[in-house]
Amino acid sequence: MAVAEEGPAPGGAADLDVVIPAYNESARLPQTLRETVPFLAELPWRTRVIVVDNGSVDGTAAAAVDAARQVDHRVTVDVIGCSRPGKGAAVRRGILAGRAPLVGFFDADLATPLQTLPTAVAALRDGAAAVIASRHVPGASFVHAQPFTRRLGGHVFRALSGSLVHGVADTQCGFKFFQRAAVRAALVRTRTTGFAFDVELLARIQRDGGEVVELPVAWTDRAGSTFHPVRDGVASYKAVLALHGGVR
Repeated sequence: MAVAEEGPAPGGAADLDVVIPAYNESARLPQTLRETVPFLAELPWRTRVIVVDNGSVDGTAAAAVDAARQVDHRVTVDVIGCSRPGKGAAVRRGILAGRAPLVGFFDADLATPLQTLPTAVAALRDGAAAVIASRHVPGASFVHAQPFTRRLGGHVFRALSGSLVHGVADTQCGFKFFQRAAVRAALVRTRTTGFAFDVELLARIQRDGGEVVELPVAWTDRAGSTFHPVRDGVASYKAVLALHGGVR
């Protein structure tokens, strides 16, 4: 299985494309695929998993390809590359590589339970343009909470992004699914490539008239995140501030 840098992901037609952006995730990604693929295989629709290796230097792509060979083949797993840095760039690459009418992404750490997915698909089929997991709406809980510094940074980030994405309590939970037509229309105008990508994408979907639905989840903080509170946090704050007057 080759890692493609350009063009659509290989494989047949699917009802749902699941994108997993991955940067230096060789340790966690194989287990994620071993848990995810059997779960998806039992759902009543056809699913393709698209792993996007975002310039990793730890053998993430090779680990993903090896794991893909060992899981349930009722679900297609494709591994593609994205040389442009940033989670947003990787998600964009994965979304645009597929063709399924429903598409979305979740993080390689499975912090959001896989059981959230059928509820998300049901909401999309009921007409929502975007369905996102949320840690900050009634009914949500933290199985393992983030460290205090991450929680404080998240509070500041939510305060900055609240006026951009209206009525949404948690723009940053790494589990988001969309109607393809809605997300593609927003993506062609989205310029952010880092961790603030989610804010711009959701803001553009709302400005296009799309409904964003939040689902409360029992979320687990996982060790091993590549997010750096200072380096990535400061860059994210700057990107969100730049969006205040840049999202049209």
